[in-house]
Amino acid sequence: MKLSMRLFSILGLLLPCLQTLSQEQVAPLFEKKDILPITIETNLKLVLKEKAKSDIYHWANLSYLGEQRDTVSIPLKMKARGNFRLTSGTCNFPPLLINFPKKKIKHTLFEHQTKLKLVTQCIDADYVVREYMVYEIYNLITNLSFKARLAEVKYIDSLGKLKPKLNKGFFIENELDLSARLGAKNSYIKTLTIARLDTLQMATLVMFEYLIGNNDWSVPGLHNIKLFTKPGRWYLPVPYDFDHAGIVEAPYALPPPQLDLGITTVRERAYRGLDYSPEIFKQVFDKFNSIKPQLYALYEGNPHLEPKYIKRTLKYFDDFYEEINDPKAIKKYFRARRM
Repeated sequence: MKLSMRLFSILGLLLPCLQTLSQEQVAPLFEKKDILPITIETNLKLVLKEKAKSDIYHWANLSYLGEQRDTVSIPLKMKARGNFRLTSGTCNFPPLLINFPKKKIKHTLFEHQTKLKLVTQCIDADYVVREYMVYEIYNLITNLSFKARLAEVKYIDSLGKLKPKLNKGFFIENELDLSARLGAKNSYIKTLTIARLDTLQMATLVMFEYLIGNNDWSVPGLHNIKLFTKPGRWYLPVPYDFDHAGIVEAPYALPPPQLDLGITTVRERAYRGLDYSPEIFKQVFDKFNSIKPQLYALYEGNPHLEPKYIKRTLKYFDDFYEEINDPKAIKKYFRARRM
């Protein structure tokens, strides 16, 4: 009994220390915002053949230039992933899930990574960069958001049968990394009700989805939503996967017919939140107003975006800010809808 009590005492002292270390740890990959040039060599023909969900991993080699201008090479496994982008026949290249070997990534840019999602260039570079920018927007609004890193990926066929492909893409922060960074727990609950969600975080998420014109999500259905928990708090929803958002303008994106939102294109906004209290709405609107200069700065003069697209997007933001700062528009547009 005395030994058990001593063990519990030691663990009680160690756990806070371990928790602090994990919360302070930031993955090197996401510390910078500059575009990351990498090369992935694999059997491209096999990867490109994946047209449906598959658990088949393919061997590959990822390389990049290190800080000393030396080539860093990492042998790894990867497979095609995703739902719509993989199965619809719309995309020319499947999204990827990359599995890193722990022993091969020490002291590299990918240290601390296990499995990473790589969003690939579905049609052309414009759309993947636009979707990446949406992650940047949500990072401005709340730290309860996935980090992303834009990459320029050169794909080389290991058999030499296909020509090299140079595509844009971006990595999405691993769920475990996000939970460690925020000191939150990754929730594996299958279904939940709106009443079990953190109200302010949920209202923030809904307004963000409204800002970008996205309706391809569901919190009760956990569609493009990941849940986290913190001690003494309700469930915290974090969104991802924004290629169907109006701000991205993907040619295949359509309003979800099952929601009957009364819109004909994804560029039209539809509010899908609750009738939140004036106090909650004020906190949310104040937050969006406070990040407005930074939001516009993300797009103005951005070398990775077309000037005409930037102009359209800034006008899209203008319309949003007119609404949230007009009391009449607030009463008109922000009424409860199905989530």
